[in-house]
Amino acid sequence: MTIQAGKDYISGFFRHRKWCLCVGFCLILTACSSGYAPVTDLSINQRRNVEIIRDGQSASATPPGYYRVQRGDTLYSIAFRYGIDYRQLAKKNNINSRYTIYPGQVLAVAASPVSQSKNTSTTIAKAPKAPKANSQPSSGNQQNASKAPSTPKKTPAVSSPSKPKVATNTRVNWRWPATGKVIAGFSGEANKGINLAGKKGDPVYAAAAGNVVYAGSGLHGYGNLVIINHNQEYLSAYAHNSKILVKENENVKVGAKIAEIGNSGSVSTMLHFEIRKDGKPVNPLRYLPKR
Repeated sequence: MTIQAGKDYISGFFRHRKWCLCVGFCLILTACSSGYAPVTDLSINQRRNVEIIRDGQSASATPPGYYRVQRGDTLYSIAFRYGIDYRQLAKKNNINSRYTIYPGQVLAVAASPVSQSKNTSTTIAKAPKAPKANSQPSSGNQQNASKAPSTPKKTPAVSSPSKPKVATNTRVNWRWPATGKVIAGFSGEANKGINLAGKKGDPVYAAAAGNVVYAGSGLHGYGNLVIINHNQEYLSAYAHNSKILVKENENVKVGAKIAEIGNSGSVSTMLHFEIRKDGKPVNPLRYLPKR
């Protein structure tokens, strides 16, 4: 009797153990099929990291009327984009005369960005006659020049100081930046300069002596762009180059080769040339010597 009772006890124990194992296995399968995943509480540091990422994402959205400085920008290139005078931009943002800006810095621009019109590469316009070289238009032309429409005002890093190294009251003696004929004239809103025909690799010359304040490809619609500061009034710009041969802060003489003609940022090979007076585009044919 004792032996039989022991067998029954052992047999019952194993049956009970099998039943427990089956129930446990079923519970595991149920948990897997339900798609339920355990919740893990983040540590304090992990939670802080998530908040920092979210803050960074929201901070990257710059409000209208402001511009966040990007690597490669200069104060001049930003002012050029927005069609405003670089001195006004500096004053508005309390930037000293060294004109040093930094990536991530937010500047008040209070304007819409400017980009080169797509029509400028295809519009053919007969070049009007131009007066003799002069840094100022004639009295009649000066009135028209002042009416040049101010364009809707766009976004190229550690940004280095780019203070001009030219005299503030120097007279600007202009020359043609390329030998090609004019294939598109100045039309204010549609074309903020003139387009000159040329072959890829043809030389681009500095239209006047000055200091290179931008050399890069960060301005939408201009391709490889060079901007030269001539004095406190005038800048000149040379766009769509295949190659840039000068560096920022470099002083150049009138007629110096600064780039080569190309089609960067354009549908055809040409030089797009602009003159800006106090940040506003003016008709270059009123300043360039008669051919």
